[in-house]
Amino acid sequence: MISYPNAKINFGLYITGKRTDGYHNIESVLWPVPWKDILEIIPATDQRFSFEHSGLQVKGDINDNLVVKAWELMKEKYKLQAVHIHLHKNIPMGAGLGGGSSDAAHTIILLNNLFGLKLNVRTMQRHASRLGSDCPFFIDGRAHFVAGTGSLLAQTQVDLNGMHIGIVKPKVNISTAEAYANILSVPAPAGWEKPGHDPADWKKQVRNQFEDYVLEAHPEISQIKEKLYHLGADYASLTGSGSAVYGLFQEAPDMMSWFPAEHCWQGQL
Repeated sequence: MISYPNAKINFGLYITGKRTDGYHNIESVLWPVPWKDILEIIPATDQRFSFEHSGLQVKGDINDNLVVKAWELMKEKYKLQAVHIHLHKNIPMGAGLGGGSSDAAHTIILLNNLFGLKLNVRTMQRHASRLGSDCPFFIDGRAHFVAGTGSLLAQTQVDLNGMHIGIVKPKVNISTAEAYANILSVPAPAGWEKPGHDPADWKKQVRNQFEDYVLEAHPEISQIKEKLYHLGADYASLTGSGSAVYGLFQEAPDMMSWFPAEHCWQGQL
C-alpha cells in the first residue's frame, strides 16, 4: 500500500505560555499543503521488519525516525506482523512543514488499512498524539485551529481554498529549542483566528510570533519574506519555527525567477 504524506503551514502562531511540564501552549491554524512524501508499506514475507528511505537525506538513527516509532507503537498495540517500509522524502526537514509528523500519521493510516484494523479517526489521532503534537492533525488532513500543546479544537473559519502558495526553504535550519528559548510568551489577540475576508489585510491581523527572533537572527529569511511580497503575495509568513517561508497569492507566482528550484515549491491550496 502507498500513501502520500503532505506538508502543512502555520497560518498564525502565538506562544501563549510555558507549561509546568516544560512544553509551551500555543495557538495556531494548521493548513494542509499538497507538497508530499511517498510512503509504501507491504507485509514482510520474510517476517523481518525493514525501513528504507530515498530522496532527501534522512539523518540520524532510524530508530529515532517517527515512521519507525509509529510502526513500533502500532505493532505493540495490535500485535502486527512484520512489514517492509520505504519512505521517499520530498518535504524538507527542519523547515516547520511537518513532514516527519505527516509521515508518522500516514504510517498509522496505512497500517490500519493494510491489516484491516477498522480504527476510526479519533482512535488513530489518539495514537498519533503519542508521537508528536502535530501528528494528529495529519490523520484527517483538514485545516484546524489548534491550542494548548497543539490539540485539535475546531475546523478553522479561515478560507485559503483556491489560493496559490509558494514555499521557500533556505539552507539554514532553525532549532525548535533555540527558537522557543528566544521568544517571550504573550496572550494571543482575541479573535485573531477569524481574520477578515480580504487576504491583503491578513498581514495586519495575523502573525507568527517566532518571526520576532528568527527574522532578526537570520536576515536571509527576512529577505525571502520580502521577496515573496515583491512577487505579489497577499500574505507571507514563517511556518512553524522555520526555516521555511511561504507566500499566499491570488495567481501563480513566478518563483523560479527568484529562487533556486531545489529550494522552493509552489502549488494551489
